[in-house]
Amino acid sequence: MTQIKIKRVYEDPETEDGCRVLVDRLWPRGMKKEHLKYDVWEKDIAPSPELRKWFHEDPVKHWEGFSALYRKELETSETARNFLTTIRPYKTVTLLYASKEPVRNHARILQQFLEAHLG
Repeated sequence: MTQIKIKRVYEDPETEDGCRVLVDRLWPRGMKKEHLKYDVWEKDIAPSPELRKWFHEDPVKHWEGFSALYRKELETSETARNFLTTIRPYKTVTLLYASKEPVRNHARILQQFLEAHLG
């Protein structure tokens, strides 16, 4: 089974990261493209722009609603289904995100979604 990890894009890469996937729709602030070590940028698996903007209006207040709505987006997403197929052969996949918030971020929701569908 594929192990799914999450990590901020600003952390150093490690060999244990396996396949490194950037899962933000927008390029990380202050990060030069030549400095970020990633294998693929899956921007279409990130929350829709409308959902992301709504969430960022009040992350604490909107967290529960955001989580439910993003999971619903993932469940109906062809991109998410294709991504599951793509990552199945890998032993480890690390989802890279830019948010300063380690708990209330979409990468954690995506990690849970992928683990549920891979297991």
